[in-house]
Amino acid sequence: MATIREIAEKSGVSIATVSNIMNNKGKASPETINRVRKVIEEMHYVPNVVAQNLKLKRSTSIGVIVEDMTIFSVPDVLDGITDYCDQLGYQVFLVNLRLFKNYNDTYYSENFYFEKVHQEIQKLKNLQVDGIIYVCAHERQIEVFPDDLNLPAVMAYGYSGKENIPSIVVNDKNGMGQITEYVLKAGHRKIGLITGKRDSMHAQARLIGFQETLFHYGGEMDLEMIQIGDWERKSGYTLAERLLKQGATAIMCMNDLMAGGVYDRLEERGLIPGKDIAVTGYDDRQLATYYRPSLSTVQLPLHDIGCAAAKVLLEMLEADSKSRKKGGVLHGQITDAIVEVPCKLEIRESISRIG
Repeated sequence: MATIREIAEKSGVSIATVSNIMNNKGKASPETINRVRKVIEEMHYVPNVVAQNLKLKRSTSIGVIVEDMTIFSVPDVLDGITDYCDQLGYQVFLVNLRLFKNYNDTYYSENFYFEKVHQEIQKLKNLQVDGIIYVCAHERQIEVFPDDLNLPAVMAYGYSGKENIPSIVVNDKNGMGQITEYVLKAGHRKIGLITGKRDSMHAQARLIGFQETLFHYGGEMDLEMIQIGDWERKSGYTLAERLLKQGATAIMCMNDLMAGGVYDRLEERGLIPGKDIAVTGYDDRQLATYYRPSLSTVQLPLHDIGCAAAKVLLEMLEADSKSRKKGGVLHGQITDAIVEVPCKLEIRESISRIG
């Protein structure tokens, strides 16, 4: 492999001149520039990226730690991160903790795995990454980053609990508000709601969005029309019957799986979603388009969350770089500690109209 010294010798110029031409610096004549660039091309010179990174104290790489690649939300968030990083020439080192595979959702409220996360962070530091993104499988507050991290970091699809570590989250309240408004405008007032688990931040935010929109349109929240689900299809099936007995003309679900359970019970009763009753879901998982009729739902902005997380982290890296040039230390000083990414309404065939 050719070196800068060899290029300089063959071009008849100094090493400094070659370096300046490569970096578009200096005041070499056009003839010298053309001669040096021709030699570079002839010798198939490839820059020593490792050496450049050591000099700049930058690796143009980031570490991404995901809780579990098998959770439906994670691949799209990761795709958003890599999409943005590819555009700016950043390499991504991926760590898959496989937490859901090993512990199901029991780990959500625990911290026994924090030590493993800290070990993986240290491995990423050893790889000289410039920053780290942690991707949650399910939104919650998780103070997993050590206090001595000393690297810019971002939490994607979760809340870091630290002002210097931005949290990129979905605007669930707004998403639920959008689809509730659509159902209300379709004429429904006897609306049943199947929630997720009580301790879920997703469920809590979506309930607020439902309640606020209902009140805005002059409705009152009937507690008998609110049923607590567990995100699984079976709970949608079981709770649909309770809501039907309460006279619901619309059943809204906080995820698409539970909506599938509602479809199952309606089929047994000879009722058709979109004709005899309105049904909605949330998340816009692929299965929502396979339901018959296709399910109206809310699309989670997972790819956008990944892009936003990468964008925020790289902006922090740029701010750190400028601070170091001035002799300061920044490490994660930011403007917005929490960034909410909006959802998108997906209206299909499952919402009947009244009147």
